[in-house]
Amino acid sequence: MAASVAPFVARTQAAEPAPGLDDAVLAQQWRAVSRIGYGPSELLLAEVRAAKHPQEWALAQIDLAYAASQTLPALTPDVQAINAPLPQLFANWKREREARAAANAAAAMAPASAPAMAGPAAAPQPVAAPAAFDFSTDAGPLEFKRQQVQKAIAWHLRACSQPTEENPLLARMTEFWFNHLNVSSGKGEVGVFVGHYLLHVARKHALGRFEDLLLASARHPAMLYYLDQHQSVGPGSADAKGGQRGLNENYARELMELHTLGVDGGYNQDDVRALAMILSGWTVAPEAPDGFRFAPRSHEGGAKVLLGLNFGARAPTYGESEGIDALRMLARHPSTARRVCTRLAQFFVSDRPAPALVERLRQTFLASEGDMRAVLRVLLQSSDFGNPSNQLFKTPLDFACSALTATGSVTDMRNLQLSNGFLSGAGQPLHGWQTPDGYATDAATWMVPEAFTRRADFAIRLAQQSGDTSRLPDLLVPFFSSATQAAVLRARVPVRNGLLLASPEFMRK
Repeated sequence: MAASVAPFVARTQAAEPAPGLDDAVLAQQWRAVSRIGYGPSELLLAEVRAAKHPQEWALAQIDLAYAASQTLPALTPDVQAINAPLPQLFANWKREREARAAANAAAAMAPASAPAMAGPAAAPQPVAAPAAFDFSTDAGPLEFKRQQVQKAIAWHLRACSQPTEENPLLARMTEFWFNHLNVSSGKGEVGVFVGHYLLHVARKHALGRFEDLLLASARHPAMLYYLDQHQSVGPGSADAKGGQRGLNENYARELMELHTLGVDGGYNQDDVRALAMILSGWTVAPEAPDGFRFAPRSHEGGAKVLLGLNFGARAPTYGESEGIDALRMLARHPSTARRVCTRLAQFFVSDRPAPALVERLRQTFLASEGDMRAVLRVLLQSSDFGNPSNQLFKTPLDFACSALTATGSVTDMRNLQLSNGFLSGAGQPLHGWQTPDGYATDAATWMVPEAFTRRADFAIRLAQQSGDTSRLPDLLVPFFSSATQAAVLRARVPVRNGLLLASPEFMRK
C-alpha cells in the first residue's frame, strides 16, 4: 500500500497515548499546541509532554518567541527576496513598471499581423509566467511583484507549519499583528513590500512594546501606500499651493478606528482631521534604508488639537516629532489598551472573552506601557485560557497551517499551490484581505455549511499528495473521540488520513 494512503490505526493500537494521560490532560495538550502554535507535530507534543504541565510549556514560549523575533528567520534562498533592502525593492518595482510600459507601448504600436520587434531597441517581450510558487528561475521584471507576493505567502505558510524553523508563538503573534495592522497585497505597490512588512513590522515587534510596533507600521512603505498616507499634503503647506494634492484622512481614520482607540474610543471627525494634519508630510523615500521620509514642504504647520491635547505649536520644526508624539499617545491610551486586549483574548481564548479577563489584560497593558510579553503572561496564566468551555473554531488560515503542520508537507510546491487556492476559495486569501479591518476570527464568520465541505476536500487532497502520512494516526487519534475514530474507520482506506484532518476535533483549537 502506498505510504500516502496508509490505513487508519485506531487508538487502541499504535496511537495509544502515554500511560496516565486522561482526557483532561489530552485536552490541555491539544489546547496548548493548537493555540500557542498551529496544532500538533511530533516535536511540539514531545516538548509539551516533557513539561510539568502544558501551561508551563506555553509560558516558556513567550521568552523563546521574543528572542527569536530579535533576529531574522532563516529564509530559504528561494524566498530571500522578500527581505531585500528597501531601496532594492523600490528599484525592482520601478524596473517592472518601466518594462510593462515599454511592452504595452510596443504592443499598441505594432500592427496586429507584424512580427515582434527585434534587436537591442526591442521592448521586453512577455513570456509565459512560471507556475505559482515556482521560484526556481528568474521570471524577469514583468513578474517581480507577482513573485514577491507569492514568496511572502510561501514564507508565511512555512513559518506557521514548521515549528522546527519558527517558534510557534512567534508565528501566531506575527499573524495576529499583521491582521491587526492589515495591508493588502492586492493594492498597487503594496504587494512588492508585503513580505518585508511581515518580517520587519509584524514579526520583529510581535512581542515587544505596542507603540514600537505602531511606529514601525506607520513608517513602512507597505502601510504608507496601502492607506494613501504617502500622498497626503497639508492644506496650508507649500506643496498644496498648486492644488494638485490635498490632505488624505484615510490613514488617520483607520489609525484611530482600527489600530488604536476603536470606533467607540472617544474621538470624532475633528480629531481625524487633526491627526491627518499632524501626519501630513509622512511619505515614502525610495532611496532611504527604511523607505521613509518626512517632507516638511507637505506638512501642515501650526497648532492642532487632538483628543483635547495641543500638537505642533512649539516650533516650526516640530513637524515629524509631533507625529511620533501623537502615535505614542494613541498607543498608550486606555481605549487602545482595551481594544488590543479584547482582540488578543478573542484570538487566544474565546470569541466572547470574560470582561474580567479583558480588564486584567488592559491593566497590565497600561502598567507595562504596552509590553506584549507582560500581557501574554497574564493571559496564558489565566483560568480562562485553560477553561474547556472556552472554545475556538479554526479560521481557514488556522486550518491550512494546522493541516500542513500535521502532514509536514509545506515544502512541496504542490501543497503551497493547494493551500493558497484553498485560502482564496475559503475567503481568507493570505495577505490579501482588501479592507483595513483585517479578517474576523470568530466562529460565526467561518462556521458555515460550505466551509466543512471545502475543508474536507482540501484535507483529503493534502493527505493524498503529501508523501508518507502513516504517522498521522499516531499524532492525532489520541485526541479524538471514539465516535470520530469509528466514523473514519468506516471510510475507504485512501481517504481515511484525509478525514482525520477533516474531523470535528481538528476543526477546533
